[in-house]
Amino acid sequence: MLQRPRRNRQSAVIRDMVEETRLSVKDMLFPLFVQSGTGKQTAIASMPGINRYSVDLLLKEIDACANLGIRSFALFPQVEESFKDSIASESHRKGSLYLDAIHAVSSRFPEISLLTDVAMDPYSSDGHDGIVKDGQILNDETLPVLAKMAIAQAQAGSRLIGPSDMMDGRVGYLREALDGAGFSNVGIMAYTAKYASAFYGPFRDALESAPKFGDKKTYQMNPANRREALIELELDEAEGADFLMVKPALAYLDIIALLRENSHLPIAAYNVSGEYAMIKAAAQNGWLDGEKAMLESLLSIKRAGAQVILTYFAKEFAQLNQA
Repeated sequence: MLQRPRRNRQSAVIRDMVEETRLSVKDMLFPLFVQSGTGKQTAIASMPGINRYSVDLLLKEIDACANLGIRSFALFPQVEESFKDSIASESHRKGSLYLDAIHAVSSRFPEISLLTDVAMDPYSSDGHDGIVKDGQILNDETLPVLAKMAIAQAQAGSRLIGPSDMMDGRVGYLREALDGAGFSNVGIMAYTAKYASAFYGPFRDALESAPKFGDKKTYQMNPANRREALIELELDEAEGADFLMVKPALAYLDIIALLRENSHLPIAAYNVSGEYAMIKAAAQNGWLDGEKAMLESLLSIKRAGAQVILTYFAKEFAQLNQA
């Protein structure tokens, strides 16, 4: 036998030398949740180890994570029900929880990258990502609301927005709105292939933002579809996206690879709450090694082609690499 692949597996040194995919804390983008109040930290039962923080404790958490080498974060708000309405007016109101949090984080940590969320559902009394009329999600009528959100977030200090709503044409609409308001340097991480997935449950628990009726299948993608992701890719590229994202990650590794093969833009993947919760629950029950499962999952996402991994494992991974 002239070829014996095992020769390159016989020692840790050789295995490390020929390793094709390597994880780094620089690959990670850590999602965080902000809530109202002061001195408040609330555990999210369906996401062990993940909390909602009031702004003062959020700053402390980011500082601790930055000391571990994490440099990128995504921020999502839990909005009290009394602030919600059908047009998500709280999403762009000056002095709102989310805008104040963005300003506080951006001012305190100018060196980090903060991805801010542009979507109606946390602020909507309907729990949907668009304006609702007669049970229908209105696309074009939603875009001006998203533009107000994006501009307000940029004014608060965001330099990277993530439109997660999946309305048609929103990337181009937001690009034009941001440019027109003098924010041409604010980037857009487009949720390009966001699927109507069962893996979002714990996230919706964290934000208390589940739809009040129906589902999101008329705007999020059908999990059965692969080639449709290329249509979304072409549109987002043409409309001015700076990153393309696949969400979820683990059940859609083929989509990550597909976008990587068909675009020169950086590819991000969201290792979502349900994917995190499954590993945590199995580990707590002793059914698998949580640490090894975490590393293997993250490695698979990067191997598929993601350059940026949004993951609730970011802090745990960073701690492990400092040990």
